[in-house]
Amino acid sequence: MVRNAQHTSTLPEADLLQNSLKGSIVYPGDAGYDDVRRVLNGLIDRYPAAIVQPSGVADVVEVVNYARDHDVLLSVRAGGHNIAGRAVNDGGIVLDLCSMRAVSVDPVARTAWVQGGATWADLDRETQLYGLAAPGGVVSTTGIGGLTLHGGVGHLRRTFGLSIDNLLRVEIVTADGTVHRAGADTDSDLFWAVQGAGSNFGVVTGFEFRLHPVGPEVELIATMYALEDGERVLRGWREFIAGMPDAVNSIALSWSVPDSDPFPPEIRGRPIVLISAVYAGPPEDGRRLLQPLRELAEPVLDISHTERYVNVQASFDPFFPEGRNYYWKSRYVDALTDRSIDIMVDIARSRPSPHSDLLIWHLGGAFARVADDATAFGRRSAPFLVNVEASWDDPADTERNIAWTRDGIDWLEPFSHGGQYLNFPGLGEEKDAQLRDAYGANYERLTQIKARYDPGNLFRSNLNIVPAG
Repeated sequence: MVRNAQHTSTLPEADLLQNSLKGSIVYPGDAGYDDVRRVLNGLIDRYPAAIVQPSGVADVVEVVNYARDHDVLLSVRAGGHNIAGRAVNDGGIVLDLCSMRAVSVDPVARTAWVQGGATWADLDRETQLYGLAAPGGVVSTTGIGGLTLHGGVGHLRRTFGLSIDNLLRVEIVTADGTVHRAGADTDSDLFWAVQGAGSNFGVVTGFEFRLHPVGPEVELIATMYALEDGERVLRGWREFIAGMPDAVNSIALSWSVPDSDPFPPEIRGRPIVLISAVYAGPPEDGRRLLQPLRELAEPVLDISHTERYVNVQASFDPFFPEGRNYYWKSRYVDALTDRSIDIMVDIARSRPSPHSDLLIWHLGGAFARVADDATAFGRRSAPFLVNVEASWDDPADTERNIAWTRDGIDWLEPFSHGGQYLNFPGLGEEKDAQLRDAYGANYERLTQIKARYDPGNLFRSNLNIVPAG
């Protein structure tokens, strides 16, 4: 156990916690404290009283019992990528699962068991040994826990659904210190709630995923067009993706060419619309089918190619570094009308930072074949999800960038019947109204399940669902 003999903890009866653990505790003043308290989003600057890095589930149970019995604020950190920064707090305990990253794959049953502190890179590395994958996100350094517990939209969403749609079981420590193996046949209400609102119900220490044949190589379309051609490109994209098979997972990203390799110096910083698609099938079939996406206008740059799936999963990693400031929000959009396309391009043209973007996800397919009430996640019927994502470096630009995101979301309201994706929640400042919008008719059931498993609202350092009553 790591302890600083010179440090006096501000936690009540801290020795009780220290003596019960096999893992380590990092206190303010300890070497590495500032490193482990940081999360992806540079806007978040919080100082917990202790950061516990458990060695296993028994340590997690001890921390949960201690925090509950001593009324200490508790946050849970997997990868630390949640934009709202709820993985850390001021003055409480952060339960950092960074030492719990083991992955075990059963290639015959096509399942994987993964610990709660693992990243998608950890899981992809092991599953791709067998040409298998679980649907994850689009940044490989993202924690499996954070992404999955609020849905998990990624490169395989239309082919195999969300991350939660491929969950078979979770191991979760609830507020009373009980370890549950929750699935469709055991603790089914708890399992239902975990599939979209999981951070509210306990510490998920393990996930069992259903795996699918993917890779090891897939066809990747990545064609950049000038933002001046944005309206034309998005109209062409809209027409092409209509009726596409589920194997096609496409996005349209209004962005600027990054100022880094491998991009040619002469186009770096240029505003563009990137049309991207991952084909979850034989690469040669995807190459033929997706060729029109490379011909929507005159490309600025076309880097489409056949690529290893693990590399596709990591392709956005360099562009979202830890410490940059982030404020991202989302809105489901019911159709890409000419008018909505014009407004989206206008939003993209008004970006106050070259790192910011507007991202359109094409949904449908397996994502839409799950009923709204089958999981806690909520709305599945919208054909598009639009993210307005402000990313910037200079703290002096914070107000302007946050305003840009909020204005962009407001401009999309006429094209939406509501709903949003809670992995892009801004800072969660709308609280109850935001959750009701996201979960829809599922919200009241979530409050009832919360009252059963966490009546004291121990797990509240999150996008918090208040227990019924």
